[in-house]
Amino acid sequence: MEKNGVREPPTGVFRNSSPLQSNVDSEKVDPGQIPELTWKHKLSTVTYDLPSFGVTWREGRQMAGLGFRLLRHIIEETSKGRVAIIDPMKKRTAKSGQGVPLGGIGAGSIGRSCKGEFQRWQLYPGACEDKPVMANQFSAFISREGGRKYSTVLHPGKPDLPKGNNISGIGSWDWNLSGQESTYHALYPRAWTVYDGEPDLDLKIVCRQISPIIPHNYQQSSYPAAVFTFTVTNSGNTAADVTLLFTWANSVGGKSELTGYHSNSSMIEKDGVHGILLHHRTADGQPPVTFAIAAQEKEDVHISQCPYFVMSGSSDEFTAKDMWTSVKEHGSFDHLDPVKTSDSSRPGTSIGAAIAASVKLAPQATRNVSFSLAWAAPEVKFFSGKTYHRRYTKFYGTDVDAAASLAHDAILEHSTWEMQIEEWQNPILQDKRFPAWYPVTLFNELYYLNAGGTIWTDGLPPIQSLTAIEGKKFSLDMSNGETDDDNEMISQTNTATDILHQMASVLERMHASLASNSAIGTTLLQGEENIGQFLYLEGIEYYMWNTYDVHFYASFSLIMLFPKLQLSIQRDFAAAVMMHDPEKLKLLHDGKFAARKVLGAVPHDIGLYDPWFKVNAYTLHNTDRWKDLNPKFVLQVYRDVVATGDKSFARAVWPSVYMAMAYMEQFDKDKDGMIENEDFPDQTYDVWSMAGVSAYCGGLWVAALQAASALAHEVGDTASEELFWNKYEKAKSVYDKLWNGSYFNYDDAGTKVSTSIHADQLAGQWYAKACGLSSIVDKDKSQSALEKIYSFNVMKFKDGKRGAINGMWPDGTLDMTSMQSREIWPGVTYALAATMIQEGLVEEGFKTAEGVYHAAWSPEGLGYAFQTPESWNNDDGYRSLCYMRPLAIWSIQWALSTPKLHKEPQTDVTQNSFPKNQFSYARVAKLLQLPEDESSKSYLRVLYEIVRNRFNS
Repeated sequence: MEKNGVREPPTGVFRNSSPLQSNVDSEKVDPGQIPELTWKHKLSTVTYDLPSFGVTWREGRQMAGLGFRLLRHIIEETSKGRVAIIDPMKKRTAKSGQGVPLGGIGAGSIGRSCKGEFQRWQLYPGACEDKPVMANQFSAFISREGGRKYSTVLHPGKPDLPKGNNISGIGSWDWNLSGQESTYHALYPRAWTVYDGEPDLDLKIVCRQISPIIPHNYQQSSYPAAVFTFTVTNSGNTAADVTLLFTWANSVGGKSELTGYHSNSSMIEKDGVHGILLHHRTADGQPPVTFAIAAQEKEDVHISQCPYFVMSGSSDEFTAKDMWTSVKEHGSFDHLDPVKTSDSSRPGTSIGAAIAASVKLAPQATRNVSFSLAWAAPEVKFFSGKTYHRRYTKFYGTDVDAAASLAHDAILEHSTWEMQIEEWQNPILQDKRFPAWYPVTLFNELYYLNAGGTIWTDGLPPIQSLTAIEGKKFSLDMSNGETDDDNEMISQTNTATDILHQMASVLERMHASLASNSAIGTTLLQGEENIGQFLYLEGIEYYMWNTYDVHFYASFSLIMLFPKLQLSIQRDFAAAVMMHDPEKLKLLHDGKFAARKVLGAVPHDIGLYDPWFKVNAYTLHNTDRWKDLNPKFVLQVYRDVVATGDKSFARAVWPSVYMAMAYMEQFDKDKDGMIENEDFPDQTYDVWSMAGVSAYCGGLWVAALQAASALAHEVGDTASEELFWNKYEKAKSVYDKLWNGSYFNYDDAGTKVSTSIHADQLAGQWYAKACGLSSIVDKDKSQSALEKIYSFNVMKFKDGKRGAINGMWPDGTLDMTSMQSREIWPGVTYALAATMIQEGLVEEGFKTAEGVYHAAWSPEGLGYAFQTPESWNNDDGYRSLCYMRPLAIWSIQWALSTPKLHKEPQTDVTQNSFPKNQFSYARVAKLLQLPEDESSKSYLRVLYEIVRNRFNS
């Protein structure tokens, strides 16, 4: 629908008629102005529980053995004090109404709902506390001439609170806001909450939330901080005294709030910034964290503070009710007697702090007030005992009191953050090629770079401790053999220093030995800056770091916005290819044992309890036999090389690429140049089997062969360039046999499953074109296949309002052969849309991706905003909230605005039946070959291979 020549946005997207212009001079821009396009949500909208997926009787029967072994695995992990990688029985708070989370990248995340609740606390590895801490609120107090007064927490309605909170706790506060006239607007990493005439009809309050997510900025983007700037406008005929209050509990969510021994203290005032530090001792042996809340005093803004009040457990101290009454009566905390802050809170007692900003507004006047929130959690401690420092500590040090400096600098620097954010976002927001839903969803899906459990280290080895090297034999040499004077006595005051020095020396040598058999990619740096190592979870319900088959889709966001982080991940996986860890792990799929990781295989993930050192936390299948991981590594490496032009990176990882390709040769059983799947879920669709040559893995292999040849050219290895090109030509001709006249068959096993229309069948073509490589299939075939997928997988299911369903039969009915065939994967739908756009089907591409918007983000959808799951099924049940793969929406942006690719001109490669390094390559491939496990094959599989081999011969 168009209005005045402009296409009307869909429901849930707000188009501002007078958008904010580029923020060149922040003093001349109204910070209460909403950008041109935002995601919009009414505060009065009722939140609801999200229905999770279920399995059919057939699926339950298929996965019964897996379910039993998974249950046993969960029990075993729980007995060790650990969480299982997947726990479908774990109940979590899954509700609609999520909003933009707080903080930069990799320093911990605090979620925030559309209603303003601070929730989804992710300050420690793999831990997510869903429930909100309701004491963390902004509130408003207004006083006008004639005795008119208003006071309320800026939260719609009164929440359900624990018994006893209504007397002296936060239940005694005024929860008077209805939210009927208030709206929430989101454009990650910023959000605006507009309180229009609430609680005072003549007052408009706009709260703008800003976090430092700034592309290509590797300093501020690592800060654990956020700023809240309030713009207050008095449209009435009388002056108004307004006090804005920011309250914060000494809590990280969960049980440690009441464990006691927490303390609060005032910050030292600097540049008019006043604040309070809340020092929190965490439970379960996690490192401590310190929060800082702050506000800046200006000529027309007065700041006062209450550093300590009790919320529960004690009513004989200064309580939450006392604090509220004080500011309600006086408009500030100036009239308070000095509060005696206790050294620490008592067990069973919950404490908080508050800071107030008071302004006087004349009629028709507007004032701005800025608050900041920061937290210092410098240490990342994993279950293995290894501890790392976060990236932000390179700039603020490792002291927890760095929170004060972070809060101070955030207030002073946030206008610069915003200028950079707008310079990045405005060209995309103003691009008239795009439907209104697209740029809004494009930016908002980036929430996962913060809320995906992300960890960004300083790039240094783990902090040394005995727990990190448990089981290793060593001794300290304290003989002082280098002393010139044998009679010289060691000063007693130096004994500790000497011991610590010797310990550090021994532990450093031991770590160097351990790191040589690890996925520590910093060893591959060749003079480049060490910007640290990066981890993010597959999903907040699927606990594995940097799951690579999924990262394949999500990585477009990093290579476009934070390319150095993408290269850091790639170096880690390049190092992992060279690892061999024979530790035996029990597989959940069949109960058998397999090595943790073999030489030449790309790992499924970088680990969980001991990342980089113990890779492959995933044990559902033996991923050393997966067919998509190695090709995905090669394709990503090539894309990253041509996207960045970084030849040092290319040379450093080239041996791993060569090894990864050689490793895959063992899966070409009939030596026709094409790898074959082994009739179990040996790829990212891990409960959906493929047998023989498959459209998905076969296409990835063909594309990877071409990429390996092109990468060999980039690094000057002409023999390998020729070798892989010849293999590419051979495999490409085999792949083409999957063509059935309108699309590529699911696989060539000759069963009904083989005819399934797979939404992801052109994954190899997608990546080849994205990398600037030649098409792996003819254009007429790619267009025909995409048109088939669009007609069947997209439009025949709920009129395209859900995205692309993974599998459809040629008769237009759903493929119900597995749980995943009847699911919609939003990340795959985004990738499919990008493929369509690359092939010239732009309208179909946008329509396909819009189905995800309707399902996940629109008011009529399923409530997945800021928590896009891995999937929803044909019954609208979600699986795995907050998932990595939907970051693939950035592949659409890559297709629409492909960056300049730095490619060396490649001449025609000579066709040669026997490339000169073919025999040495074959020897490497043979050395990497896994032992044949005939017992894992079914009778039908063995019979199929016999018939196939005889037919081919």
